[in-house]
Amino acid sequence: MTTQRNKAERLGAATLGLLLVTAAVTLTARRLRLEAARREERRPEPEELAIRRKALAHQQRMHWELTARAIDDPSLAAVIDTYDKTIPAEKRRQFLYANAWYAHLFHLYQAELLDREELYRHLREFFQSAVFREYWEASRHQRASLNESSEEARIGRMTDGLVMDLDDADTDEWWVVGRPPTDDADE
Repeated sequence: MTTQRNKAERLGAATLGLLLVTAAVTLTARRLRLEAARREERRPEPEELAIRRKALAHQQRMHWELTARAIDDPSLAAVIDTYDKTIPAEKRRQFLYANAWYAHLFHLYQAELLDREELYRHLREFFQSAVFREYWEASRHQRASLNESSEEARIGRMTDGLVMDLDDADTDEWWVVGRPPTDDADE
C-alpha cells in the first residue's frame, strides 16, 4: 500500500511539474508573440515612410524659400535675425545662408538620405569655411534653446565636438580629423 501511495505521490508531483513547465512555456510564448506584435505596430509602413519623407522634403523647400526671401530682403530678415546686432548686415545674410545649408544637411539626415557618418563628413568639409565657423559660433544660443534630447540637439553636440576636433588638430589634412560616428552610436 505504501508503495502504491509513493508511486501516486511521485506521479502527482511529476504531473504538477509538467503542468507548471507547460504553463511557463505557454506564458513565455504568449509574451514573445505580444512583444513581436508591439514591435510590428511601431514599425512604420512603407507608405508612412513615404509620407514622412514627402513632408520633410516640403518642409525643406519651405525653409529654403523663407530663408531665400530673408537673404534677399533685409526687412524680412529682421523677422528671424537673432544674431548680435553688431554683426554687419552682409555677414548676417551669410549666416542665414550658412543656416540654410546646415538645415539642408540636417533634413537629408532626417529623411535618411544621409547617415550620421555621411552627415559628419559633409559638416567637416563645410567647417573649412571661416564664415560657416562664424555662423556656428554666432548661433550657439539658438542651439542652447533646443530640447536636449531632440535629434537636432544631438546632432548639434556632435557638430560641436567636430569643431573642437578641427580646432585642436595639428594637421592640414582636415578630411581625416575626428572620428565620424556610426549610426549605432548614441552621440
